[in-house]
Amino acid sequence: MVTTALALGVTVAVLAAMTALGVAHSRTRMLSVEDYISARNSADTGTTAATLIASGMGAWILFSPAEAGAGFGGLAAVGGYAIGSAVPLLLFISVGVRLREYLPQGHSLTEYVYGRYGAWMYGYALLIAVFYMFISLAAGMTAAADALAFVADVPPWITATIIGGFVLVYTGYGGLVASIFTDTVQTLVILPLLTLSFAAVVVGLGGTGAIHQAIASANPHLLDLGFVPGLAFGGYVVIAITGSSVFNQGRWQRVFAAADDTSLRRGFAIAAVVTVPMILLAGLLGVSAAGLGLMGDAGPSVALFVAIAAALPEWATLGVVVLVVLLVTSTTDTLFNGIASIVTADLSRVLDDPDERTLQYAARALTVVVAIAAIAVGAQGYSVLELFLLADLLGAATFIPFLHGLYSGRATERGVLLASVAGLLVGLAYFPTFHGALVALPIIGPLLPGGSFIHSFAGAAGVSALLSLLAARLSDGRFDLDSLAVEVHSLDDAAGPVTDGGRPTNDGTGSEGAER
Repeated sequence: MVTTALALGVTVAVLAAMTALGVAHSRTRMLSVEDYISARNSADTGTTAATLIASGMGAWILFSPAEAGAGFGGLAAVGGYAIGSAVPLLLFISVGVRLREYLPQGHSLTEYVYGRYGAWMYGYALLIAVFYMFISLAAGMTAAADALAFVADVPPWITATIIGGFVLVYTGYGGLVASIFTDTVQTLVILPLLTLSFAAVVVGLGGTGAIHQAIASANPHLLDLGFVPGLAFGGYVVIAITGSSVFNQGRWQRVFAAADDTSLRRGFAIAAVVTVPMILLAGLLGVSAAGLGLMGDAGPSVALFVAIAAALPEWATLGVVVLVVLLVTSTTDTLFNGIASIVTADLSRVLDDPDERTLQYAARALTVVVAIAAIAVGAQGYSVLELFLLADLLGAATFIPFLHGLYSGRATERGVLLASVAGLLVGLAYFPTFHGALVALPIIGPLLPGGSFIHSFAGAAGVSALLSLLAARLSDGRFDLDSLAVEVHSLDDAAGPVTDGGRPTNDGTGSEGAER
């Protein structure tokens, strides 16, 4: 095992380098509130793809796909996980272009839902979005803490505090501008390091032929693409990830950060293509660990690390430490910015004509609060997959009605809200995590069906979609989607940018989107 001191030293060195890069890049710009939370029209195709890959491929990639392969259905489960990770990116190609068309000055998903539906649906969507992103933050911290505890016996609270503290420095200083830049750097390191790590583990375990033969002899169901439990897992993961991704403010920020529609389409498509093989490789190592009988008393969530420990010498695990730190950093900064940007955008509507400095300070203060809370939860060691599933159900029950209003003027707030709540109730009725408590309820409990994730997620998405479409068909009204642009304005004011270093732009707004 790598010593705790060495692992912490490598962790601090990597984080310090990312922090220095993020702060240095931000200092070359005069950051306005618009730059801080949207970086509008600043990312070309390559940058858009890179920031999506890094922000979406967090430390969970070292846990959840391998856990799926080792404990939930082998290749069939891993394939579903890979498809589920790509589908939201492909969905945003259409959704993103439409968002930019109707909300050219948009910043957040809550701006859309408030303007399109009203206060009640806004509150419901805000709750889901903040809850999902906070859970994602906590899960990322948990994943990093678990990884370093397994590799080098680092106490979880130390890992969570160090990572959260460093990321807070450069995101609090440079906002989304810093996040996108560090994402690009991280992607250039993460992809080769992931590929080399996976290849080294496969070679260390005896090569693909030997691994396949051993698994086929001992656990052939792990290689069966028609294995029903694996297919069921893959099915509900597609729904779960797609639903929750719609409420990930980090995705919405990158829609508005793309330089133009072409950069958006190509960037999201490239990210989807790159994500699939990375998920497959991570999941296959989990299948290998289970199929080769390496798991012992270890749980499926650490299957990938079991495979690494069996295949590589101790010194090579330092590369895994670097990988873990980069992966969790890339998603943590995105989620810090995402949560802060939602509330900051909403403050401009709630407060009485706030100036830019007030919004800037509010964004940074909120980032600090979110970071502290996520560090505290991440140090507790909860299951990464269970944390995600809890948040995913809310998204699965709401994302189709939520997006319906972006394509149909007949969708109404009442219809969408009722459809979402009904879908959620159906999902909860089947949700295994709460099933034991629900069936114990008087009168209702005996009537509930058995617990099943596939029934939970498919039921939530299906019922909400059908009811939303039905409510729209029964509606006589028609919302003018072009009016959304009138509801959302730039957050920059006449006072100009809040200076953090660098030089002002010629027009005094501080936004360098056209120049970048």
